[in-house]
Amino acid sequence: MRPETQAGRLTLPFSGGCLCGRLRYRLTSPPIDAGYCHCRLCQRSHGAPVVAWATLPRAAFALVAGEPQTYASSPAGRRTFCATCGTHLTFEPTDPGLTTIDVALATLDDPEILRPEFHIWTSSRLSWFDTVDDLPRYPKDERNQDS
Repeated sequence: MRPETQAGRLTLPFSGGCLCGRLRYRLTSPPIDAGYCHCRLCQRSHGAPVVAWATLPRAAFALVAGEPQTYASSPAGRRTFCATCGTHLTFEPTDPGLTTIDVALATLDDPEILRPEFHIWTSSRLSWFDTVDDLPRYPKDERNQDS
């Protein structure tokens, strides 16, 4: 599954960074997928009701400026963020068998180029927040499992 893109706008590489500009990254591959995460860890780490992520091969992500801070947010992964402005950039699984990285879509220089295509962890969705769309919704992260 590939995320929906604005026609003709996804040219590689594409880039992004933090609010203050201290951290910059480059992505050299189209995303594997993109979606909204409603889990409590994302809500609390971003201070937002939902976070939109793009999942890419880890080898397609390169920092080109700055050195992020890292926080082990759970046994399953760690998050990177800018120590100066606080922008959260990535989530990286700690399982060595997983070779992906999630990049916060809003940190792209042009976040309009990728559109989320599903919702995960909707079991944690805040009752006062909802998006108006027809995207698939999964109570956990079941999008890649046979049901």
